[in-house]
Amino acid sequence: MSAQLASFKVPAIENEPMKNYAPGSPERHALEAAIAQMEQELPFEVPIIINGKPVKTGKLAKQPIPSDHARHLCTYHEADEATVAAAIDGALAAKEEWESMPWSDRAAIFLKAGDLVSKKYRYKLLAATILGQGKNAWQAEIDAAAELTDFFRFGVKYVEELYAQQPPKNAPGAWNRVEYRALEGFVLAVSPFNFTAIGGNLPGTPALVGNVVVWKPSPAATYSNYIVHQILTEAGVPPGVIQFVPGPPPEVVAQAIAHPSFAALHFTGSTFVFKKLWKDIAANVDIYKSYPRIVGETGGKNFHVIHSSAEIKNAVFQSVRGGFEYQGQKCSALSRIYIASSVWNGGFKDQFLEEIAKIKVGPPQDFGNFMGPVIGKPAFDKITSYIKQAKEAGGEILIGGTGDDSKGYFVQPTVILTKDPHSVTMREEIFGPVITVSVYEDADFEKTLDLVNSTSDYALTGAIFASERKALVTATNKLRNAAGNVYYNEKCTGAVVGQQPFGGARASGTNDKAGSISIFYRFVSARSIKENFVGLEDFGYPSNLI
Repeated sequence: MSAQLASFKVPAIENEPMKNYAPGSPERHALEAAIAQMEQELPFEVPIIINGKPVKTGKLAKQPIPSDHARHLCTYHEADEATVAAAIDGALAAKEEWESMPWSDRAAIFLKAGDLVSKKYRYKLLAATILGQGKNAWQAEIDAAAELTDFFRFGVKYVEELYAQQPPKNAPGAWNRVEYRALEGFVLAVSPFNFTAIGGNLPGTPALVGNVVVWKPSPAATYSNYIVHQILTEAGVPPGVIQFVPGPPPEVVAQAIAHPSFAALHFTGSTFVFKKLWKDIAANVDIYKSYPRIVGETGGKNFHVIHSSAEIKNAVFQSVRGGFEYQGQKCSALSRIYIASSVWNGGFKDQFLEEIAKIKVGPPQDFGNFMGPVIGKPAFDKITSYIKQAKEAGGEILIGGTGDDSKGYFVQPTVILTKDPHSVTMREEIFGPVITVSVYEDADFEKTLDLVNSTSDYALTGAIFASERKALVTATNKLRNAAGNVYYNEKCTGAVVGQQPFGGARASGTNDKAGSISIFYRFVSARSIKENFVGLEDFGYPSNLI
């Protein structure tokens, strides 16, 4: 390994500019060509990647195309017990060299990965995200291009800042310093279907600080995540550092967390699964070398509180986007609206329904469609079941309420008006294009804030719409623990790396704030070093003198 002969400073980091894909633009032509080429070549075959080499178990699973479920984007080989064991052993064998690599070289690898996402692989990644995960062009651009690039580049910046944090004081004749070691063992990364960028960030964050990772991607995002792994390999991540292990989640995860060298879980997914994994890890604690770190971002039941002083047009458009972008399949998506009666009856209701009626639903490769499919049959059935439950309980379907899964898994944007603020669709996460509205009397604003705070187990995102500063302050104070990300006069989705550190508490996760320096603290183990330059002449203290 080469010596580091200077103190290097990483380049200035800015957020990746987003392309707009307007008609006739070069980026639209490039993306259309990438989608057409991918459709001609599918289905792809995705292997497991262990120690940099493809492994094919012969046990195949499919990643369907959610807008056309008769076709599938790829077949992928599922890991078996021997493969998972080989992945863990290979990662541990790669650990010493990777952790010992000079920081500037690890930084260069991830900066290169960011550039590969931004340039060489941009349209291929977007095409895989559009076809495989059902995102329209803009949502794919936000995710698989801009956010993934930002995670890699800003990660380098934040780790540079982390390593620079050193003790402010030194005793005479001594030098104090701190090193930030990788965790002892391996990290298990379990990533979700809904963000390609999270697929890169969950293994990338711990790897950047010298950890080795066993990465289990979501079955519904296998192909885009495989491309991300190829990018990291091309950027220079050595074989074995990030093992790509698709397969049945319970078996792969259970085997990993039963290993004595399991050091951390980096997870994004459902609250139910995360709680189960926490319990399973606790049951195994006696076998581990160290206490594992558990980092998770899970569900949300995210809110817009619309005060009587809110500007109606902005609240309407922000709510349409917050609830129906990517079919509501964001952990931050708007799910419940609490709105002052004067605003609801003073124009919001009519404008809101009028704008929702304009939404086009269909295959995402058709650029005119604002909404695409939900991810699969289980999601379709769950979402339509919640709509049915709401109707049976007396909820009024103001628009939408229907779905069609004959070719793709399409659910119409749905708004439910409830008279019961504790109804099931005001409490439970749906993860689909369904917004439930509760109208409150203007004078009951503070009571309503108490209701917002107490109704849901989640605490991920929320937004407050008001032109009166007093209302914003009151809501902020009363909802202090109701959301890890809160917005004023802005929708509750759309956190940007380097701008809004993202994460929530309560049932929404450990609030470790992806997109900030905070997350990196969870994947290092600090070691304090004191070096003494001048030896003692005696063991006694001055107070011992007589």
